[in-house]
Amino acid sequence: MTDVTVRRVPDDMLKTLKIRAAEAGKSLQAYLLDVIVREATTPTNAELAQRMKRAASLDLTDADVPGLLEAERERR
Repeated sequence: MTDVTVRRVPDDMLKTLKIRAAEAGKSLQAYLLDVIVREATTPTNAELAQRMKRAASLDLTDADVPGLLEAERERR
């Protein structure tokens, strides 16, 4: 894993982050890592739009839909 350094964080922002970390029962480092991971794994609106565009272009029949719904439920 690579280290990341953030400089010149405003004092009030750092205080807020420390409070949130404490409320979550985490160190500041663990809390910030969770924030970074969540941000990096959440698709952007542009990515979601691209997925929707690809999905909308699929040639599906009525018979395909139940299987796709079941696969999506299992994925969750």
